[in-house]
Amino acid sequence: MGRLFAALDHIAIALWAGGLWVVGYLVAPLLFLKAPDRQIAGNLAGQMFAAMALLGIGCALYVLIFRLARLGLPAMKQALFWVALLMAVLAAAGHFGVQPILASLKAQALPREVMESVFRDRFATWHGVASVLYLIESVLAVALVLLAARSPR
Repeated sequence: MGRLFAALDHIAIALWAGGLWVVGYLVAPLLFLKAPDRQIAGNLAGQMFAAMALLGIGCALYVLIFRLARLGLPAMKQALFWVALLMAVLAAAGHFGVQPILASLKAQALPREVMESVFRDRFATWHGVASVLYLIESVLAVALVLLAARSPR
């Protein structure tokens, strides 16, 4: 049973990191390149980023609880624990903090597209904040995968 939980720990890390990279750096850019309308591409990308945030938070909870259950408080001395926690905080900040602001700006801009409204600059600024949070989380995912590869099963 212990092997199963350890395997799930590694699967959660792989799913989280891989999902971040695929959605953020492959699927979303392709949507904007190939979709017939930027608004449709943006809405689809937003839904995927929301799903990734929730998936990441779920994976983080599993990884953190698994490590605490397995090692107790000494788990908090491991870099992997703190990287996963920081990634979860970034995902939560983006999803529960920045995304509602972006959604509000889009709603206020209706019936116009937000980038064609007076809210364009504020939207661009908050979109930039979301992008930086995602970039940091994605880079930390590299560290998480490397740390997981070194950790004992």
